[in-house]
Amino acid sequence: MKQNCAFNVNLDKPKFIISRFKKMNTSFTEENYLKAIYHLSAEESQVNTNQIASVLNTKPASVTDMLKKLADKNLLNYTRYQGVNLKESGRMIALKVIRKHRLWELFLVEKLNFGWDEVHDLAEQLEHIQSVELVNRLDQFLGFPECDPHGDPIPDDQGTIKNYDLKPIAGLTAGESGVIAGIKEHSTLFLQYLERLDLVIGKKIWVKEVIPYDETVIIAIENDQKINISKAAANNILIKHE
Repeated sequence: MKQNCAFNVNLDKPKFIISRFKKMNTSFTEENYLKAIYHLSAEESQVNTNQIASVLNTKPASVTDMLKKLADKNLLNYTRYQGVNLKESGRMIALKVIRKHRLWELFLVEKLNFGWDEVHDLAEQLEHIQSVELVNRLDQFLGFPECDPHGDPIPDDQGTIKNYDLKPIAGLTAGESGVIAGIKEHSTLFLQYLERLDLVIGKKIWVKEVIPYDETVIIAIENDQKINISKAAANNILIKHE
């Protein structure tokens, strides 16, 4: 299934790209830590050891050891019991990994016909490829996309990432409408559920009713088909509000 970013913009880009990403010797594990901290930092300014351990499915003691190592490499600020935040160098490495992950996801969906529910684990492997030239050529081949198949913004070659003002369906009231532009939960089961209901990126929806008892949302899609979705689902579907 081909997915289209709801915010694609055709921009003239130079054929040859000078990347702001600087090469630093980091292991796959170190990159995964930096990426995890970056994502967690979107919710909170200070990230703690237990949060990182939960995301990476490892022990807090192992997290502590790695944070000390990354701090010694000047990639983050870490004070025991006070949390951690990325330095600019660590942030740029995290963005480089995220850039590769999202570009590979889009390539797998648009060019190799994988489903949007199949590409996360594959992209987890491909995101550690170190060739900047390969990634920049991949970006050019795909037409310099702004979003991946799940609507997440793709950092450009300078490390700039656009964050759109999206709103969950759960935040709308009856009579409001919008276009699906992002998915918060990327689990295989949830993405398959959305595809089965045709609730994919670029689809316009209208909120018909919100049930007070359990906050079930009744929505209509473009063919006026009505669909009931749970509060949890409505919180994980992001739209560009109209």
